[in-house]
Amino acid sequence: MIDLTVQIITLVIMISEQLTELAETMATHIGRSEATLSNKAAGNATLFERLRGGKGCTIQTAQRAMVWFSENWPADLEWPADIPRPRKKKDAA
Repeated sequence: MIDLTVQIITLVIMISEQLTELAETMATHIGRSEATLSNKAAGNATLFERLRGGKGCTIQTAQRAMVWFSENWPADLEWPADIPRPRKKKDAA
């Protein structure tokens, strides 16, 4: 059980680091604040600030933010190679 707990904590830290890296990279590139991106990605202007402060978020919030970044990532900015990019949603038939 301890091993599973350590794995979960490691995953949560990794996702937090990925989201804050995406926020910092995109904010710098487009000239917007991280709070603006946080509000758009998660409906909460303090998400990235909280993650950097060691706080967490729900799985749904993390997933929503990751999908938002993927769908809104600037075409002229390369997606960070060390962060898996969510697959695009398939068009409805």
